[in-house]
Amino acid sequence: MKLYDYFRSTTCYRVRIALNLKNLPAEIIPIHLLNNGGEQHHPNYLAHNPQGLVPTLTVGEHDLTQSLAIIEYLEETYPTPALLPKDPILKAKNRALALTIACDIHPLNNLRVLNYLKSQGSFDEEAIQQWYHHWLKAGFDAIESHLSEAPQTPYCHSETPTLADICLTPQVYNANRFQFDLTPYPNIVRINQTAIQNPAFINAMPE
Repeated sequence: MKLYDYFRSTTCYRVRIALNLKNLPAEIIPIHLLNNGGEQHHPNYLAHNPQGLVPTLTVGEHDLTQSLAIIEYLEETYPTPALLPKDPILKAKNRALALTIACDIHPLNNLRVLNYLKSQGSFDEEAIQQWYHHWLKAGFDAIESHLSEAPQTPYCHSETPTLADICLTPQVYNANRFQFDLTPYPNIVRINQTAIQNPAFINAMPE
């Protein structure tokens, strides 16, 4: 397997965590989103991912895109350890937390959106940060509310890492990068602190 990867991308971060949890080796091919006009726009990469986004996981002759689809492929192909709870209700709730991040928070705060706001919307750095914080707060408020009502476990819904944790930890990493106050989110902080002590998460960190 080959992972086309940008070290700071939260979507790539998710896939790196999943690969580590499954103990699956992958050749890392860096795609720098800022250098050389954005290497994701180069024809050689667009041949693998026509959207010009990361990550892409190449498996044999097949290029898999979209981080959650890639993780679902890994889960179905390498089912141990499981990344979703067995209980159907908990599984649905776990997916919902993951999708809150992957569909509602991340797309609005993605690099290409922020670049558009700067170039077309005339947003300055302060306005960009306010935008970023607004959508983080909307998503984290909902996630924290859910976690506060659920039984407390080391990870989201489980004693072991789940899909929701795989999405949550990279988003917390970005929240810290953008100086977002996590004080109102004790459950998010607690779960993240557990995750970042796990070697699979540590070895996936952008650093």
